[in-house]
Amino acid sequence: MRIPDIAGFSSLAARYDAAILDLWGVIHDGAAVYPGATECLRRMGDAGMQRVLLSNAPRGGDAVARHIAAVGVAAECYDGIVTSGDLTRAALIERIAPAGAGKACFHLGPERDRGVFEDLDLPLASELAAAGYILATGLFDDETEDESHYESFLAEAHRRALIMICANPDRAVIRDGRRVPCAGALAAAYARRGGAVVYYGKPHGAAYRACFDRLPGISIKRIVAVGDSLHTDIAGANSVGIDSIFIAGGLHAAELAAGEAPAGAGIEALCAAAGVRPSAAMAALRW
Repeated sequence: MRIPDIAGFSSLAARYDAAILDLWGVIHDGAAVYPGATECLRRMGDAGMQRVLLSNAPRGGDAVARHIAAVGVAAECYDGIVTSGDLTRAALIERIAPAGAGKACFHLGPERDRGVFEDLDLPLASELAAAGYILATGLFDDETEDESHYESFLAEAHRRALIMICANPDRAVIRDGRRVPCAGALAAAYARRGGAVVYYGKPHGAAYRACFDRLPGISIKRIVAVGDSLHTDIAGANSVGIDSIFIAGGLHAAELAAGEAPAGAGIEALCAAAGVRPSAAMAALRW
């Protein structure tokens, strides 16, 4: 059966009581809100839908709320935020901090992501030789680097048999119209070498269960996920058995040459290659 193309969410709204929505590539690009996105969120709320934002940002929900407010997403546009940063922080507290004596953390990522372990009193290592594990939140400089710049780093980490905790499974996001690499790209490269990786965030089930906890009493049959990444958003929705809408004009836009309407045959082929299947597709988040 062909993946349906829809012009806007309103054609499916009666089917759902709640939506789990991605941020980057769906609602904003890091610098500005996409046209029609906040109107759609407001109309969802007017229709009585609960809206949970699920982000692979390696930062806390409060930090994400401040960022999206700055780019134009008001608090009334959503009902909750779940982030991979919060999931990672909870895991650090529960699994590592209490038993972490002697296990130093090497933070792989920019300074802006240090909030994920702030105030946890974890020992930090300035070099791999002193580390017990790696916490990957991103590249040190995602403006100028990609995973190819980390080959020697990953080789040394593998030689030392270090576990990598990945606080952002996204391999890339769209920022201000450009595709930039994320921690997931480094984690994938490390896994290809045989390195051990533990992920927090989409597409893994715990991220969705955290969203379900925010939606008590709502059947998963009445929940839809909306996202632009086949490998995280749509794969995650498929894995937990909820419907999904693929936003073709986000992360995969260049592959699809998506304009005002999704390119049907291209979407079918791309989804088949990724081993996923959304319930519907649309070019952008619009009502």
